[in-house]
Amino acid sequence: MNELNITQRTIGINFNTEALAEICVWAPLKNKVEVVVNDKESIPLTKSEYGYWNATTDLIKPNDNYKIKLDEEKTFPDPASLAQPDSVHENSQAIDLKNFNWTDDSWSNVPLKDYIIYELHTGTFSPEETFEGIEKKLDHLLSLGITAIEIMPVAQFPGSRNWGYDGVYPFAVQNSYGGVEGLQKLVNACHQKGLAVILDVVYNHVGPEGNYLNEFAPYFTDKYGTPWGRAINFDDAHCDGVRRFVIENVLMWFRDFHIDALRMDAVHAIKDFSPKHILQEIKECVNELMEATGRMHYLIVECDLNDSKYIDSLEEHGFGMDGQWIDEFHHSLRVTAGEERSGYYSDFNGLQHLAKAYKDAYVYDGQYSPHRQKKFGVRANNAGQQFIIFSQNHDQVGNRMLGERTSQLVSFEMQKLMAGAVMVAPYLPMLFMGEEYSEQNPFLYFVSHSDPELVAAVRKGRKAEFEAFHAKGEAPDPQAKETFIQSKLQWNLLEKEPHQTMLNYYKALIALRKSNPVLSNLNRKNLDVRTEEQLQVLMLHRWHEEHHLLCLMNFSKQPQTILIPPMQQNWNLLFDSGDPKWKGMQAATSSIKDNENISLQPETFLIYSNL
Repeated sequence: MNELNITQRTIGINFNTEALAEICVWAPLKNKVEVVVNDKESIPLTKSEYGYWNATTDLIKPNDNYKIKLDEEKTFPDPASLAQPDSVHENSQAIDLKNFNWTDDSWSNVPLKDYIIYELHTGTFSPEETFEGIEKKLDHLLSLGITAIEIMPVAQFPGSRNWGYDGVYPFAVQNSYGGVEGLQKLVNACHQKGLAVILDVVYNHVGPEGNYLNEFAPYFTDKYGTPWGRAINFDDAHCDGVRRFVIENVLMWFRDFHIDALRMDAVHAIKDFSPKHILQEIKECVNELMEATGRMHYLIVECDLNDSKYIDSLEEHGFGMDGQWIDEFHHSLRVTAGEERSGYYSDFNGLQHLAKAYKDAYVYDGQYSPHRQKKFGVRANNAGQQFIIFSQNHDQVGNRMLGERTSQLVSFEMQKLMAGAVMVAPYLPMLFMGEEYSEQNPFLYFVSHSDPELVAAVRKGRKAEFEAFHAKGEAPDPQAKETFIQSKLQWNLLEKEPHQTMLNYYKALIALRKSNPVLSNLNRKNLDVRTEEQLQVLMLHRWHEEHHLLCLMNFSKQPQTILIPPMQQNWNLLFDSGDPKWKGMQAATSSIKDNENISLQPETFLIYSNL
């Protein structure tokens, strides 16, 4: 009972085929552990090896409430709770994960190379603020051309308003979103419509309010610090139980919720000097699960280290992650589009670095970084499908003081150009919710903590965060409900201009990305990029077999004339962001030849094809 089982969850409370509750609590330093059911009956647990406490009983049923009593003193919610129906401080609820009637037996995960990702936040995406609300909008995402949705973290957090990175029960699905069944129902519906589901998970820290993990065991270590306090204990004394806790969580999302991929938050903040890194062990266990079930799952990381070890295969002595977010493409693109070079943008010079991002994925792959004040990064030889890029995401929008989206910062033309710049790259594209129709509302940082001291600390920390950007004025109050309401999508904009035109533009761009043999092939080697620094023009040449594409991007606010370099091709216009049908100023020349001048409208994006 106390060994990891790839095929079923074995910690917390689970129900076997005989409808008996199998209880397993890890509390290695405690002398007595009990489960108190419905605030009445107490079930004593028996201690076994490695500090696990067990019982098999018929005294607890699905949907019963319970807490765990330690050393005959205090009671706490279950660290491996599947549901917290009242709050992060109250009773856990026993759930039978096998109860859901899945109808996705014929589902096969979308090949990673075909992922076109749409990141969303459950609470602000729909009027309902729930998983059911997402389900109602799936047809919109399908018509847009999305192949995978990425849901920001849903692990139970305090209150009902949070980005999700303050979760304190990694196994419990946020009650206000719809809980376990709501998420299972959403995933099932996505699979019925051909959409893959990525879930954002957090293994680098645990939120502050309702975090009772250390009451049970040494889940944290003083060996290392993180931006959120003490590091999670992946390599200190008693770390085996912590590692198993995280691995069980990964396996649960894939096995019991049919999630297709996990996006693991800020893995550079995971401190682990074990001979086998926790990410490598996760990958090995997921490989075992896939072998057992026949289903494909992907592991994607957010990593700020420019270290390809994270995405190199196990055979290459890497950690075996399938892909990673690339912030540096975003930073280069934003600076090229006019973003002020302050804070972490100070390392990026715009056009030259954008060209390098197209070619090398990592902009910094061994050079000196002024912002970091050291040489940084290594060269990445990994496949294009291992890198996820974007022109905006929850972090880059929400970590601005006023949460401005791209639509509030640049012109309509520049928005179209930035979308095109992402879609023609040999990497996986990701959109942030509302981007496709130029949503005007901000995406602000919001919380709903109940501890006044914590609320004050969050407000103070939020102000300090903007010092690097020299922001002026006051940041919106993260605790205020109005801050959350301001961040919700305005679906009525879809019926208005210019939002309808932007949506149709994105649909056409994504359709081209999926159908064109050059754009749908993520070969990083068949690529050449040139820049005209003074003109602020970038020329991207990509090819696949006999198909060639020439992408021209004018980031300046003036018309520019450039000379087409000799490529032994005749070029025919395939896509034009400046076309009047996209509310552009003027359609581009329909065909061009080598050594011929072409005039580019301000802030436009063109694709020419040789066929």
